[in-house]
Amino acid sequence: MDENAIGDIVVVGGGAAGWMAAAALARHLGKNRKIRVVESDEIGIVGVGEATVPHIRTFNAQVLGLDEADFVKATQGTFKLGIQFRDWARIGDTYYHGFGSVGQDLGPVPFHHYWLRARGAGRAQDYCHYGLQSEAAEQGRFMPPASDVPATSPLANIAYAYHFDAASYAKYLRGYAEKLGVVRHEGKIVQVSQRPDDGFIDAVVLESGERIAGDLFIDCSGFRGLLIEQTLKAGYEDWSHWLPCDRALAVPCATTEAPTPYTRCTARPAGWQWRIPLQHRVGNGYVYSSRFVSDDEAAAALLANLDGEALAEPRPLRFITGKRRKFWDKNVVAVGLASGFMEPLESTSIHLIQMSIVRLIDMFPDVGFDPGLVERYNRAVDFDYDRIRDFIVLHYKATERDDTPFWNHCRTMSVPDSLQENIDLFRRSGRFYRDGEEFFAMQSWVQVLLGQRIVPEVCHPIVDQMPEEEVFKFVEHVGKVISACAQAMPPHQAFIDRLCKAPAMT
Repeated sequence: MDENAIGDIVVVGGGAAGWMAAAALARHLGKNRKIRVVESDEIGIVGVGEATVPHIRTFNAQVLGLDEADFVKATQGTFKLGIQFRDWARIGDTYYHGFGSVGQDLGPVPFHHYWLRARGAGRAQDYCHYGLQSEAAEQGRFMPPASDVPATSPLANIAYAYHFDAASYAKYLRGYAEKLGVVRHEGKIVQVSQRPDDGFIDAVVLESGERIAGDLFIDCSGFRGLLIEQTLKAGYEDWSHWLPCDRALAVPCATTEAPTPYTRCTARPAGWQWRIPLQHRVGNGYVYSSRFVSDDEAAAALLANLDGEALAEPRPLRFITGKRRKFWDKNVVAVGLASGFMEPLESTSIHLIQMSIVRLIDMFPDVGFDPGLVERYNRAVDFDYDRIRDFIVLHYKATERDDTPFWNHCRTMSVPDSLQENIDLFRRSGRFYRDGEEFFAMQSWVQVLLGQRIVPEVCHPIVDQMPEEEVFKFVEHVGKVISACAQAMPPHQAFIDRLCKAPAMT
């Protein structure tokens, strides 16, 4: 190996972030390199369940080479076609943010413009009925893309993700990584050693006195950011003025029905509640603002809205939504909660971890740590955070609710200029334009904008000049195709039972 090559990589912290990083680095960069994970059994990990987005399939399959059925069984996983939102724009409202496409574009114009014209004439169903993922989720059905249908069929292009137990995922990846040669060190870090000449991290020292040196350090130490913040003082950008929730309570409960192929997010008086169905239990949590509700009131609200018996006491989490001012500083790259906190409303936490890892592999440095690479990495991750932030803030801002002080605050608060421009443009013209390679595509933005009752004043001029019956027939045809495809899919539970039923928990 070249004398300038990085030889020792130290991952500080385990959990999903630490073991995802270790596993990916070991598979792609482990040859002739020493990769070690330092974690302590005394330090818990955040998360009693995880909901994800479709990009995790690529990470698991292509970056790690995992077998899907084996992974789902090992993590008590279920499948996810999207998110159901309840009571967000108005109490009583329900809409879906389904993965993948909605409807079918005709010519150069997106489908939602045709839907808008049909809706204006009272000739269209709710928008979610034109997306296969949303329609199948509503019916409790699931299957992966079919290989025995035409490529143009909606059944050939089913986008999906997973729900899984976060602790089990970390354990599964630990076993995988250790088979690739990753070495785990148990213990608490009591000292961080820096090089005197440039401030780079030289080593971490454990409570036992063991000193673990490295060339590159991956900080997966959670909210505290042991290396990136406590040691290097990278700084933190606080987004509380746009995302006022600062606490969460998480609790698992007993399963009372077949798992739904979607995550549910229900608006509450001072925040929102998640529901993540796994094979052996349901994960629940209340994300809320301590300015508008007490911890005891939040706990009571959470426990009063569970499907089944609570299996533990609610676990409290405190956070400040935002991001590090530097994600990569000197020879430290922050991954996961150490890099920032994006509340889990759109299930982006795991995605941000995997994107950080993939980018690090792509921009992997030598011991010279080219400043240009570091700057490019920071700029790319910064962009990811900002655009995801705007999408999440949209859910809070685009509400008509004024029934509680929390929702009145959200409805009237200022938002980033970039988000306000998107809202205003869509309201005026029905147009949305994706910003470069931002994570959420137009289809996602349109579903949430419409679901939050931001209805455009006009549709596209091309659609407006078409004969109305032609528009109505097109929209009706799309709806029938989607309905038929959903009906062809098996029940979610039946699919799990046939291919990836997890062993009973002992």
